[in-house]
Amino acid sequence: MISWIKGELVSSWQTNNKFYILINCQGLGYEIQTLESVILDIDKSKTSENEIILWLKHIKKEDSDMLFGFTLKDQRDFFNQILNIKGLGSQIGMSLLNKFSLNQIIYAITNNDKKSISSVQGIGQKMTDRIILELKSKVMNMQVEKENLDKSNFLSENKELNSIFKDIELTLQSLNYPKKDIRNLFPKLINDIENNKNLNIENDNISFENLLKQAMNYLDRH
Repeated sequence: MISWIKGELVSSWQTNNKFYILINCQGLGYEIQTLESVILDIDKSKTSENEIILWLKHIKKEDSDMLFGFTLKDQRDFFNQILNIKGLGSQIGMSLLNKFSLNQIIYAITNNDKKSISSVQGIGQKMTDRIILELKSKVMNMQVEKENLDKSNFLSENKELNSIFKDIELTLQSLNYPKKDIRNLFPKLINDIENNKNLNIENDNISFENLLKQAMNYLDRH
């Protein structure tokens, strides 16, 4: 089973409401359906090597093999939960994650926000009820707090900063820092930025290098 991929971006494109990328990994080209946010991050990336890392879900059928790629492992894990619900397919999961951030989806499920969930194309009232019924207890284990939702909204409004935070998360995971500690760290960094403590969103010290250094200082003191 293919679970994770790291390779060179070859191309990206959109077909109707679906988004795709082609990755060269050791001489093999992997066509992957992904989220619009991944495409937007690629377009805004300033890296010259065009290296990309994605968590994958491999769906094998009699007549096709499909790969779905996500920036965060939690996104991939939620996608798997959607696939476990009878009557729901891969495109429902992708549509949910394209319209809302994962924190927003979890917040909607745990608070019975049927209006938000049913606003996604292809999801009717009965399907909304099924999603909430079957996933509520599972997503609560992800421990999404209101503070973290607010910080997610802050990042969604600051696309460049959001891209930096995603790179920091992948880097910290590769350095074997605990996922829970990383998740709890980001609100602290954002508070520092908002309150002008060491970091200032208006200044040049908002960079991947400086934010990573600040993040590791927090984690090493944990």
